[in-house]
Amino acid sequence: TLGTQTDYRDGEAQTDPYSPEYVVPSGSVPELLTLATLTWGRGLPAGLAEVEMIERAREKRVWEATLPATDSASQITKRRKMMDEMERKEWAFREQEIEKLQEVRLEVLKKLLRRREKNQNELDAKRLDDHWQNHQKAKEEKMKKRVHDCELMLRKLIAKRKNVMGKLERRDIIKEYTDFASQTYAPLSRIGYFPDNHSERYVVKNFYLNTFAGLCELEASLPDSVTQVNVKAPKPKYTTTKTGFIKRSARLEMELAQVHQALLEKKNKVKEPKTPLRFLEKVEKPVPRPPTPILEKPSIEEEETELAVICLQKLLRGRAIQNTMFEEKEKRLELIRELRTTHALQEDGQLLLKAEEQMTLALQKQRDLQMHKLSSVENHLAREEGRVLANIFDFLSKELVRLQEERKIHAFVMLAERQRRMREAEERGRRQVEERQRQEEDEIFKQAREGDCTIDSYLEDIILSSMENTAEEQAREEIQRMAVEINDIAYEMESRRTRLQSEEIVAELVYDFLIPEAEKMSVREKVRQSQRKHIYAAHQIIHRGIE
Repeated sequence: TLGTQTDYRDGEAQTDPYSPEYVVPSGSVPELLTLATLTWGRGLPAGLAEVEMIERAREKRVWEATLPATDSASQITKRRKMMDEMERKEWAFREQEIEKLQEVRLEVLKKLLRRREKNQNELDAKRLDDHWQNHQKAKEEKMKKRVHDCELMLRKLIAKRKNVMGKLERRDIIKEYTDFASQTYAPLSRIGYFPDNHSERYVVKNFYLNTFAGLCELEASLPDSVTQVNVKAPKPKYTTTKTGFIKRSARLEMELAQVHQALLEKKNKVKEPKTPLRFLEKVEKPVPRPPTPILEKPSIEEEETELAVICLQKLLRGRAIQNTMFEEKEKRLELIRELRTTHALQEDGQLLLKAEEQMTLALQKQRDLQMHKLSSVENHLAREEGRVLANIFDFLSKELVRLQEERKIHAFVMLAERQRRMREAEERGRRQVEERQRQEEDEIFKQAREGDCTIDSYLEDIILSSMENTAEEQAREEIQRMAVEINDIAYEMESRRTRLQSEEIVAELVYDFLIPEAEKMSVREKVRQSQRKHIYAAHQIIHRGIE
């Protein structure tokens, strides 16, 4: 009454399939036991190789069954030839398997070589990238140094340009004290000021620190808690609770200690020296560029005049090109008109091509619809055929089972009938013996009473009765012996029934049941076709009348 939903398939949670115990009857060797060495994951589920192995084992068993006996020299020679031929075939097959295995190993070796080559290429590329990055870093450092030197020189040049004439300026004390970057607040050693000189003036001189008497007085003024330290033993920290669980603070301390240890290991880890590249190429430095020439700056009037001349030249050149284009247009006017008409025709052709393309697409779509209809009709027909064949085969299998059961029941009935007749015969014999004894006793009593019968008639009656009894016993024994022989013959015929006889029985079943059924179906189809014509004619008449 309950159900569960899982994210896994049954195949993922399935263990090894269950193999039940089995008992093999004496005298039988099932073919399935030859596959007992195959287990789940090692041959099961069976693939192409396992199917080929099973087929080879079957062929070998058939071949072993066809081997001649070793009762004569010719048969022994023939047997040896057949065994030699089979051994050659097995060796050839083994050689083919070895070649296939070698090919597989070669493919695996090729894949490994490709993978190793790929890894080596990636390692070389990584080393080249690292080398290139190192060169780039050195280049960037050099560029930064050059930029810094350039800025320094520019600042020096700007400072020199401020006083080109070398005039003396009067000191502005107010400006120096308002600017915290001036020499007043931050004097430079290149001007002659050394900040390390006279540094002793900043040293603190105290009586209590520099003299022994001052230290004694300072020590006497301090309380006892400062000079006499009272150390208490620390109490151990309990990291676990009474119930045995670790506290959160202890867990956090443990995690912090692990992280600290990992950081120390990473910090103290010695970097492996990078191996030098094997294929290094020396990059030659480019030739230094010549110094940039310096031109004199022209005056403003000359620049305006030059710009006016350039603008006038552009206007004149544009007008000349325009006139040339107009003249060429007038010369080739007819060609331009022809090209325009051709372009118009090309547009018409493009429209026709588009129409043809649409028509082709429509035809293709119609053909796809027809193919879909045909495939659906074929699928329906195949489904109906499969259903009919399945019903026929089901009927035949059931009939075969019924006939087998009927034969078994008939055999049981015959056995029961034979036992009944034997019991009836035994009962009849006992009744006859009793009746005979009763008749003999009556006859003896009658003869003894009457005294009319003679000893000869009495003896004759006894002899006749004994003859009848002997004949009856012999007939009963003969009937029993014949019944046993007929029963043995019937069992022997049932056990020796071959595949051909079974096929004959199946052929009789097919001939008795399948062919009449097929004839019935064909007759029904013919009747249905003939009725369909009449129905179609009636439908046409009705539709005409409605129209």
